[in-house]
Amino acid sequence: MRRLVAIVNSAAGSADDEALSRVLAELAEHADTVKTRLDDPAELDGLLAEHPGRDPVVLGGDGSLHCLVAALAGRGELGSRTVGLVPLGTGNDLARALGVPLDPVEAARVAATGEPRSLDLLRDEDGGIVVNAAHAGVGVEAARTAQPLKPFLRRFAYAAGSVIAGVRTRGVPLRVEVDGAVVADGRRRVLMVGVGNGRTIGGGTPITPDASPADRLADVVVSFATGPLRRLLYGVQLRLGRHTARADVVTVRGSRVRVSGPPVWVNTDGELSGPYASRTWTVAPHAWRMTLPPG
Repeated sequence: MRRLVAIVNSAAGSADDEALSRVLAELAEHADTVKTRLDDPAELDGLLAEHPGRDPVVLGGDGSLHCLVAALAGRGELGSRTVGLVPLGTGNDLARALGVPLDPVEAARVAATGEPRSLDLLRDEDGGIVVNAAHAGVGVEAARTAQPLKPFLRRFAYAAGSVIAGVRTRGVPLRVEVDGAVVADGRRRVLMVGVGNGRTIGGGTPITPDASPADRLADVVVSFATGPLRRLLYGVQLRLGRHTARADVVTVRGSRVRVSGPPVWVNTDGELSGPYASRTWTVAPHAWRMTLPPG
């Protein structure tokens, strides 16, 4: 029987006590499970240290998963502990890409009984990690616009934010290089740069629709759709996953991505940071493990 530590993120999603009880009961039915509650991500290191030999199962969203993987990376335990996920966030984008059930009880069963699989990780030059996606430009503005809408629109808030930001944002003259090849030279305005390990952001918006979290490559999308009507149409087509067919959008794949130019804010797994004049992400192939459905 597997030994698990269930980490309940107090700030993630809106799961009620009854739903949490059913999830914890499902975990306990299939594995030796202890429950912990996390009020601050800074507590993760100590929590993991208190439960050596137990694989962590996070009950939360992409942000919670990001914090857990970052903590394991900091402890040098990515190779020794397998992560489980019960998606209780508002977006749950990596769960969608990996086929983790969005039903919490079904996800708990997978976390306790599924198959460990190795997944890629993106690392930046400061030691930070990306489990799902990083992006700059209109997507960041969409996330900022969506934030106050989340209590009302839930996972559809990002879709509304994308359309609004598409109208407002003019783009930034960024230079984008993928494995040393220049994708954008910095002389032309870029509406958005997306670097995907997973496929979607914001609760299902397919920014890199063909990405695979285990193929040892990052998918990169660069949009030059900076005219007023083009911005609006790009926002709509981005939500529908049709943006990569546009003539003013470039898609490439690679193991090292560098973005530079005027300082910009970056959204990493749903969290904003920056602004940065330069940011580089490098793929760490099969750097961590998650328990996933068979097949």
